Amino acid sequence: MNILLIYPKFPDTFWSFSHALRFIGKKAALPPLGLITVAALLPKHFHMRLVDLNVEALGEEDLAWADMAFISAMAIQRKSVIDVIDRCKAKSLKIVAGGPLFTAQPNDFGQVDHLVLDEAESTIPAFLADLKNGCPKPLYRATGYPDIRRSPIPLWRLIDMRRYATLSLQYSRGCPFNCEFCNITALLGRTPRIKTPQQVVAELDAIYQAGWRGNVFFVDDNFIGNKASLKDHLLPELIKWRQDKTGFVFFTEASINLADDPELMDMMTKAGFDAVFIGIETPDTGSLTECSKIQNRNRDLLEDVKKIHRSGLQVMGGFIVGFDHDPPSIFQRQIDFIQQSGIVTAMVGMLQAPPGTRLFKRLAMEHRISGEFSGDNVDGCTNIIPAMGLDKLIAGYRTVMNKIYSPRMYYQRVKRILRDLKAPIVTPPFEFQRFLVVLRASLRLGVFGKERFEYWRLLAWTLTRRPKMFPQAVTLAIYGYHFRRICERHIH
Repeated sequence: MNILLIYPKFPDTFWSFSHALRFIGKKAALPPLGLITVAALLPKHFHMRLVDLNVEALGEEDLAWADMAFISAMAIQRKSVIDVIDRCKAKSLKIVAGGPLFTAQPNDFGQVDHLVLDEAESTIPAFLADLKNGCPKPLYRATGYPDIRRSPIPLWRLIDMRRYATLSLQYSRGCPFNCEFCNITALLGRTPRIKTPQQVVAELDAIYQAGWRGNVFFVDDNFIGNKASLKDHLLPELIKWRQDKTGFVFFTEASINLADDPELMDMMTKAGFDAVFIGIETPDTGSLTECSKIQNRNRDLLEDVKKIHRSGLQVMGGFIVGFDHDPPSIFQRQIDFIQQSGIVTAMVGMLQAPPGTRLFKRLAMEHRISGEFSGDNVDGCTNIIPAMGLDKLIAGYRTVMNKIYSPRMYYQRVKRILRDLKAPIVTPPFEFQRFLVVLRASLRLGVFGKERFEYWRLLAWTLTRRPKMFPQAVTLAIYGYHFRRICERHIH
């Protein structure tokens, strides 16, 4: 059987890094980890072909070759999903669909022949058994959460690694916290399920042997959800694994209580981690209480961020405006916090209610759901009726984004984080490819960009004050270009 795995296109948004990728000659930030994991669950005698619409086009010959199409997607890919489904149906191609979008809103996709929902390790085997017997059903749901210690190594051979800026790997699923607006616990539960260190090392070996030497994103919902296992088992193995390896810088997602554990932060940096995304959300205590962000309450968030920076881990922060308890001052408070913290990559979004979350259910009961969930944190839209009024929320949001991503304020944060960050343990060699990146950045940003004066000031400051941080300075300058382009498109 010929299986065509299709990954729909992402729009141009904050995390696409589309404008930054041009500097390094890549097509997409990340590969479709879910789909190549699903591929590894399929019978070995199946013939498989993967088309990632973020790096290549879906050709008519691909559709003609296939006996069945497998699609996986997130909410933000909805528009592309609809286009893909229409093209498949026009060719009378059977469609199997799964992933977060379909799991959260299965009733929206009546054209799909087989919805294989929840986690693939639980539902793919039943679908395959029915397919073999000639009686596949239209819907498959899981009754519990699978043991991911049985999850296979993804089929990396299905993708061209050279097209991606970063590869991805998953160590755990689930999060011990229960934030009202987050759909992670609804999809994956509150008890973190973890892979064995041997599994993680085997996955790293697979991509190392394939020739990869770049960044790897641990896509865990909360990497530190099980601190004891992380410190006792995984991190020691990662430290050992890296001893004779070149390249490989890791980053991940975690909760703010990472700042409470200096030993954990030290082990992460020794293992090769240099950045972590953390949901800060808001400096307002009332809004943190409202959304059940208990892990962020009763602590000095600014000092916590600085602790993490001083350990050598760059904090990438998530922020939200539009909570019911947000006071009129919230927009300026968000600006002040972001600037004082030195969080350069600050993803600020208006509150949205993903289907399946406690927030969605509460606001639906209050008749305050006003539209479709876009899945895009920074598109200047929301699917709720905010307590402060939509016009006030939009105006305040635009103020925040236009200020924090203005060249002056952005480059101020870059300098602050370069001052605070512990220098990297290993400075990457200045290869020819890195020279080309610096050259492109200097032309685009330093000659033609409206930020050119800030750009050259930053490079001069870095070379004289923190020369080991020069690669980070150039990288963050390139990120700033991307973020400003996104603001120009969505916010102004």
